Amino acid sequence: MKNQITTKNPFTNKTIDNYNYFSKEEINEKLNLADNTFINWSKTSISDRTKLLKNLANLLEENKEEYSKLMTSEMGKPIAQGIAEIEKCASLCDFYIANADKFLSDQIIETEAFESFISYDPLGVILSIMPWNYPFWQVLRFAIPTLTAGNVGLLKHASTSSGTALAIEKLFLDAGFPKGCFQSLLIGHDDIETIIENDIIKAVTLTGSEKAGKSIAAIAGKNLKKTVLELGGNNACIVLDDADLEKHINTMVKARMQNNGQSCIAAKRFIVTEKIYDTFLELFTKKVKDLKQGNPEDKETYISAMAREDLAEELENQVQKSLDKGAKVHYGNTRNKAQYQPTIITNVKPGMTLFDEETFGPVAAVIKAKDKNEALKLAKKSRFGLGTMIFTKDIDSIYNQISKIPDGAFFINEMVKSDPRLPFGGTKASGYGRELSKEGILEFVNIKTVFINK
Repeated sequence: MKNQITTKNPFTNKTIDNYNYFSKEEINEKLNLADNTFINWSKTSISDRTKLLKNLANLLEENKEEYSKLMTSEMGKPIAQGIAEIEKCASLCDFYIANADKFLSDQIIETEAFESFISYDPLGVILSIMPWNYPFWQVLRFAIPTLTAGNVGLLKHASTSSGTALAIEKLFLDAGFPKGCFQSLLIGHDDIETIIENDIIKAVTLTGSEKAGKSIAAIAGKNLKKTVLELGGNNACIVLDDADLEKHINTMVKARMQNNGQSCIAAKRFIVTEKIYDTFLELFTKKVKDLKQGNPEDKETYISAMAREDLAEELENQVQKSLDKGAKVHYGNTRNKAQYQPTIITNVKPGMTLFDEETFGPVAAVIKAKDKNEALKLAKKSRFGLGTMIFTKDIDSIYNQISKIPDGAFFINEMVKSDPRLPFGGTKASGYGRELSKEGILEFVNIKTVFINK
């Protein structure tokens, strides 16, 4: 294994910084510190924990420009979108400040006992393995509810986001959280199995690829440790005959192109009924052409470089494989190193990579369906199950379809997105478990039955 992590700006291709990997001794020191910190942190009142959350929210707001610049340099995120990400993290703090006490309070259950209730006790040290695409949000949507429940956290961030990982650790310290409450580990993949096997680690959460999820789940399962997995997505955006395109076309474009198209819950497959197909394609193409491309440090930029050149190459290969099977380039499909032009591919069908696989970048696959029934059938034709979005004026006719699409989310006339107030997660190859909301804060607690007789 290499001794150093080198981070590079994907837009300029210039080196940002070099970081030394932690030694075995340093890793053990971090684990032991986390274990010892948990003893007192788990006894801290919820009100004291949420006071620190308020400090955290204030620091996020005060430093959002600095944090967004860090994300822009490390993974090419357009800076305006980076600022929005930090603001969303602050709102996450506000949600758990308002609701943590209610979510974690003992629940009285009437039985024949003198007293019986459910208590929610923290588990201990939780390991998180997080990706680069939303480098603050992905981490904090794990860390904030998990620490507020009384656990402590360890983070193995994507190597490309090493500077962000250290900035988040400092953020928690500056907010007043005890040393060891949240720590970032600069480690390689070879160290992960040993860390999960350590008795100090009580559970693992991962946001990443299907391949990574299977690997982590196997290691954790072998050691009887709980996992939460948020994996890939191949979300369908269904556009029916009666969809209000003038009202919703900007949302549809954003659903595919925000964050340079690098989002697990992005609309990957646009399934459009034939009566509205030509109108949709015309409006969608116009909006995509209007997206400003360029330097991610420019607040007007919407599309910039992808996080790494090899990721852009992989996307290009997925497109080419589909073109070889009969798909057509409607717009775009030009790559310059890590910069990939917003692209629209038509004549996409099941069996093509753009239909069957997750595509992580600014490429929209457009599929024509005969009618609503065929559109819904095509939407369900996926190994993944993160979310589905559907655009129609006839909302009543869609209610009976909600339970028929086995995804973790179903959005009508809106793009699939995460919200602190609502549970977030997938089914099938998109993983299991939930983040955010009440469900998220209860993922890493011991739901304990207490039964008392006199």
